[in-house]
Amino acid sequence: MGNPSINKRQKERQRQERAREKEQKRQLRKTEKVDRGPGEEGIDPDIAGIVPGPQPLADEDEVTV
Repeated sequence: MGNPSINKRQKERQRQERAREKEQKRQLRKTEKVDRGPGEEGIDPDIAGIVPGPQPLADEDEVTV
């Protein structure tokens, strides 16, 4: 199985590397957020362009009576 102290050091190095990668991702997201700038006031970007109410029927779905 190997020396437990060596295994422990390896696990600690892996943990530190994951922590560094996470911190880099956080910094990247932070800079992207700043570069993107503020959105339009009062508009949720997740639902922008969605029209409420009944949706139009597709041509092939139309039923003739």
